[in-house]
Amino acid sequence: MAATQASTARPIVTRHGTLNWRDVAAIADGAELALSEDARRNITKARHLVEEIVASGVPAYGISTGIGALCNVVVDAGQQEALSRNIIMSHATGIGAPLGEVETRAIIAAAINNFAHGYSGIRLQAVEGLLALLNEACVPVVPARGSVGYMTHMAHVALVLLGHGSARHKGMTLGGAEALAAINRTPLRLAAKEGLCLVAGTPCSTGLASVALSRCERLLDWADAISAMSFENLHGTLAAFAPTALGLRQQQGMKAVGRSMQVWLSDSPILANTAHKTTQDCISLRAIPQVHGAARDVFAHAATVTDDELASVTDNPVVSGSPEAPEVHSQAHGVGAAIGLTLDSLAVAVAEVGAMSERRIDRMLNPLVSGLPPFLARDGGVTTGLMIAQYAAASLVAENRRLCMPASLDGGITSALQEDHLVHATPAALKLLSVIENVQRIQAIEYLTAGQAYAFQRHEPAHATARLLKALRDTIPFYADDRPLADDMEAAWQLVSARSPA
Repeated sequence: MAATQASTARPIVTRHGTLNWRDVAAIADGAELALSEDARRNITKARHLVEEIVASGVPAYGISTGIGALCNVVVDAGQQEALSRNIIMSHATGIGAPLGEVETRAIIAAAINNFAHGYSGIRLQAVEGLLALLNEACVPVVPARGSVGYMTHMAHVALVLLGHGSARHKGMTLGGAEALAAINRTPLRLAAKEGLCLVAGTPCSTGLASVALSRCERLLDWADAISAMSFENLHGTLAAFAPTALGLRQQQGMKAVGRSMQVWLSDSPILANTAHKTTQDCISLRAIPQVHGAARDVFAHAATVTDDELASVTDNPVVSGSPEAPEVHSQAHGVGAAIGLTLDSLAVAVAEVGAMSERRIDRMLNPLVSGLPPFLARDGGVTTGLMIAQYAAASLVAENRRLCMPASLDGGITSALQEDHLVHATPAALKLLSVIENVQRIQAIEYLTAGQAYAFQRHEPAHATARLLKALRDTIPFYADDRPLADDMEAAWQLVSARSPA
């Protein structure tokens, strides 16, 4: 049964991990989540396998042994509940400011999705506790930093299930036990393997990736829309987007952006009155389909990889077989190399979109190439217009350049050489979220700049770009050095980050 995408819907998790990245993003934004009966049966079946393994006394990683470099230390049945609790306590090592509520909800949704595959061995009771946190809007406080992989963030989530840590509920930050009481639940006492279940797998990177994809999709739509405004103000040549010419290359994203630019600009009186005045535009104008389209292609690949991750079992160990012959498979499914590499790539692609946006900002402000007043100020000299807004955009481009060093190559050695290679998928996701916000803020400055430039045009804009200009002017008036420019930049960012341009 496919999950719906509406923000008020109740996506259903089935045995095969029905949730895709759009579902996870919708849950992150407030949609409720429910388990199908099929998923409940499979969670329960896997739990029975764990109980059989415990009863058999066969050494099994994280069930009847320690974890990490302690994987060969046998833990007897009487201590396995303590092991689960201790894993949560000792893995809750997050540092610094917490994740946003959206990001935390996404991680929890991805974790539930993983359990629903039916290979984890966690009790249904524990999964229902996570569901209650989501559906009752009781969001654990999860420090954003301090993870090289996947354990730390979910450990802070699990603390609340145990009555420790803290959570945000109805505008208040409550202690874990108080938060549970507020949603009519009691602290959970973990059973064998459950501590490891709650911190294993890739829900952190996958959940954060889902949020990033949602924001990135909106960013790419705005990239086309705002660049169309800039293209119009700089009197670009529409022939650069001709289907015949673009059809000579095979990148699908490029062709889609070419079509998008035609939709935004095809009836532009400004461009009609400046046609044939140049033979070739600068690259930040004529290469919009090539650059934005390449980013769209990387985005499409990242979406596929994220959905593949959500459809995969990422625990270590996993349990399978039958109650008569239970099996434990200790492998490396929690290593998120595929998603880490992909998110690193998407960060670079998004950063390039932002870098080209900054170049268009500069061109519109520079009278040597724009044909417009310096810095789009009505009274140059007395007023400096948007001069320093471009400085801000340039600083964000530089910051993105630093951020786009690949997290996947950071490496590192942990747990006394047992964990001797790290792929840093969760840091890659957090880095991508930072790059996306930076580019949205660059786009906001380009939006302001293009909107300002229209005041100096002799002809009306295209119908589609006129709608974008009206949406801007409904919120932000023409800038005349009459107020702090940072406030306009913030308001424009709120526009491009909160909704699509259509």
